Amino acid sequence: MTPLDHAHAAMEAAPADDAARLRFYDRLAASELFLLLEAEAEGDRIRPQVFPVEGQSFVLVFDREDRLTEFVGAQAPYAALSGRRLAELLAGQDIGLGVNLGVAPSSILIEGASVDWLAATLAEAPEEVEERAQEITAPAGLPEAVLSALDARLAAAEGMARMAYLVGTVYSGGRRGHLMAFVDPLPGAEPALARAVAAALTFSGIEAGTLDVGFFRAADPVAARLARVGLRFDLPEAPKPEPLPGTAPGMNPDAPPRLR
Repeated sequence: MTPLDHAHAAMEAAPADDAARLRFYDRLAASELFLLLEAEAEGDRIRPQVFPVEGQSFVLVFDREDRLTEFVGAQAPYAALSGRRLAELLAGQDIGLGVNLGVAPSSILIEGASVDWLAATLAEAPEEVEERAQEITAPAGLPEAVLSALDARLAAAEGMARMAYLVGTVYSGGRRGHLMAFVDPLPGAEPALARAVAAALTFSGIEAGTLDVGFFRAADPVAARLARVGLRFDLPEAPKPEPLPGTAPGMNPDAPPRLR
């Protein structure tokens, strides 16, 4: 059972639970998926196999390479990319996703309209403001669903920051809130980290919730206060690159694949 299998099982067990459905789509977006191709990629261009099902077009993805091989019955060309990136590529083309069809408990057909919704939801950018907290406190009152969503999102943010602290805040004027404070973020990773927090909040199913995001250096005076009162999240270190000849399409963020 993979994390996607577990999220799918929870959604199927509670069909009326919107939060469970959101958590499944969150897991799908955060997962590395293997997209079945017609032929090997040509540079950064890929041509997915498209299958008609009841008048709708679908591409096939699997959350493990061996599941793709089991479906095809032999080795087959594929592109490895995140669910988020795949939704971006397919948005507006009326193409759905066939996920783990016939080879896993999470076998499901997701129609093109749902893929468009996922891409639009993930594209929502957090609003950037400048505001200084007057007081930093221990976090309190956040639903468990939010904490679980944050934990899952940050576990996938390899190498983007050393750690993060969730703290309570009081701003001038008395406004209270919560802040996810990232310590020593990788230069340029700040927008991706902010989007990850925003997505965790969105897919947790909490309506009208807000969560501020800030970035600090370990040497900043406030860092000691964050460590004393905050709930700590350790982000995994980025794996050391191995000298392999070439890379699978979709794995290089500087050269994302393009559909043909």
